[in-house]
Amino acid sequence: MSERLEVAPGGWVDFVPAFVEDHAAVMAALLPELPLRVEALRMGAREVLTPRETSWHGDPECSYRYSRRLFAPSPWTPGLTAIREALTARLGLRFNAVMANYYRDGRDSMGWHADDEPELGPRAPDDVLIASVSLGAPRRFVLKPRGAPPGVSWRWMLGEGSVLVMGGATQRACVHAVPKTAVPVGPRLNLTFRQVRGVPGRSDGALKF
Repeated sequence: MSERLEVAPGGWVDFVPAFVEDHAAVMAALLPELPLRVEALRMGAREVLTPRETSWHGDPECSYRYSRRLFAPSPWTPGLTAIREALTARLGLRFNAVMANYYRDGRDSMGWHADDEPELGPRAPDDVLIASVSLGAPRRFVLKPRGAPPGVSWRWMLGEGSVLVMGGATQRACVHAVPKTAVPVGPRLNLTFRQVRGVPGRSDGALKF
């Protein structure tokens, strides 16, 4: 059972609450496979630590550049490959990269942003497909139109094997976040699968975040 919502002209979200069966066991098997770590990033004149642990995986050409650093992809693991194949069977699209974000507790978070880089496909900026698989404890995920007044947003509790698919013009029209929470909450592993395309004229082929 899925729930589709139109969030903008040409932009939509499809929510499946129980995409991964036995999500706790899948998460326990995945965590030792992933080189998760806190990254130190340069923001202007200062260095900041990411408020979560991350790792980037994908086909060999799927590097990305962020905060003046180039991140080469770690290889696909057996657990990531199995989830990718399940997504391909459901969506009919083969993803070639995935970002793993591990939220250790409610203090870990993700700020407002959009996955709107021109390197993302199928055909950015009007057709970007992001499949966000969440294992472990549910966390609040908020999506809102760009420039929306306070209180105008959509919210989902993502976790326990759910998948949220954002498609079409959603990344161009909206931004999303995982806010901090003071409510006691267990760990959550989020896997955002993407399709990275080459960009003509770029020599390094790197995706910018």
